[in-house]
Amino acid sequence: MEGLPEPLLAEIIKRITSTSDLNSLSLVSKQLYSVDAEHRNAIHVGCRLNPTTEALASLFSRFPNLAKVVINYSGWTYSQGDQLNNQGLHVLLSHCPWLSDLTLSFCSYINDTGLGYISHCKTLRSLRLNYAPEITSVGLSLVAIRCRYLSVLHLVDCKAIASVEWLMYLGKHGSLEELVVKDCKGISQYDLLKFGPGWAKLKKFEFEINGKYWSSGPYDPAYVTGYPYSYDICCENLKDLRLAHIITDQEIGLRFLLGRCKALEILYLEYVIGLDESEMIALFKRCSNLKTISLRLMPLRCGIQFRTALTDDSLTVLALSCPMLQVVELTFTFCDDDWPTEIGFTQEGIVKLIQSCPIRSLVLNGASILNDEGMKGLSSSQFLETLELVDCQSIMDAGMNFIVQAPCLSSLTLRKCDKVTDVGMSALVRAQKLESLTIIGCRQISKEDVQWAAKTVKYSKEIESHDSLKAMNIILHANRRWSAMNSIYGC
Repeated sequence: MEGLPEPLLAEIIKRITSTSDLNSLSLVSKQLYSVDAEHRNAIHVGCRLNPTTEALASLFSRFPNLAKVVINYSGWTYSQGDQLNNQGLHVLLSHCPWLSDLTLSFCSYINDTGLGYISHCKTLRSLRLNYAPEITSVGLSLVAIRCRYLSVLHLVDCKAIASVEWLMYLGKHGSLEELVVKDCKGISQYDLLKFGPGWAKLKKFEFEINGKYWSSGPYDPAYVTGYPYSYDICCENLKDLRLAHIITDQEIGLRFLLGRCKALEILYLEYVIGLDESEMIALFKRCSNLKTISLRLMPLRCGIQFRTALTDDSLTVLALSCPMLQVVELTFTFCDDDWPTEIGFTQEGIVKLIQSCPIRSLVLNGASILNDEGMKGLSSSQFLETLELVDCQSIMDAGMNFIVQAPCLSSLTLRKCDKVTDVGMSALVRAQKLESLTIIGCRQISKEDVQWAAKTVKYSKEIESHDSLKAMNIILHANRRWSAMNSIYGC
């Protein structure tokens, strides 16, 4: 190794992605130690980071060409000592002249003073703040004004942000291409309208509200009852749109996005109350480049019945207008198995979509309408590689005999599919075609009968949540106000 030229050593080091492996390699020789330090452009540190000035200076001076730094204090406790503070952040920035990507997660000791230091980083292009309770709009304004090349901004659980002057400035003078706002209770969907001309440059946008998102919030000041209107905002470059836990009924708010997007490749809508099917159909007709769609729906009042907002009409247009669609997730929450009409889609509509588009990955969660006949329909898909079925109570052993015939299927996941037994698993064992099989919380399937059904098998009797714990808690809270919501918000 000592005789190898430095460019070759640098190329070898670039191909090693594990931080622990890099650290171990650098201890082999002084030359590797020096080459690694010179060429390492990213570092990820956690709770064990020594936040003293001397330790930070020693750490970051070793890597003069760092471009990406991730500091994550997730799981931190007071017994582990101090966290990185504003002064430590100043030390970091003073030793990383090429820093372009900074992520701070659960850094409770960072406030607007720290953001003031960050704002002097002229090369900064990406800033991600995850749980920064002391940061306010004052600090964000400094970053917005001084970091001229900022193109990615993530704000997650930043509860002290109240005003949006920083957003208005970025909209007029900035160059943001990716904006993520989650659990920032001081930022409403109507505040985001103040981003104005910035929407035209945006390529990815996420907005999510957790907690009591269904309760009364700020109203759109431009809304006048009885006078429909639209926002004069362009978002034709938006490729990735994710909206979760918002209400679009009465006021339009971020609903305007569904009427303006043309370049969408990824669409994620999670429990968005007030979806209008005619608007969704119009969206699908425009978005011929759509590749991924995730719809998480729950039944609301539609006339005299309760059902999810979208029907087979939406699936038909999706199948006809989006020939590049490859990834589909359909989740139905609070839909009673005894009332299949609570799901606006039918089994025939879902199967037709999968057969019409080159779907490679499909997730069906809570789809009680899907039975063994539907599995037979899915098995005729020429492209389906990955299938995940969650809480699909109408699927039985015969469905396994059908789905194993899907020509390209290599990965199958079953969660809480209680009517599938070891008999159904025997079809998978005989076929010997699966690369991976995951069985979780299926009471009639034993571990012994699935261990040879795929090259890689994961088995658990325990029920795991398909959604994140936070998301499920939100839905549980929402369920307690089920009656109140449905008396107000309908299809």
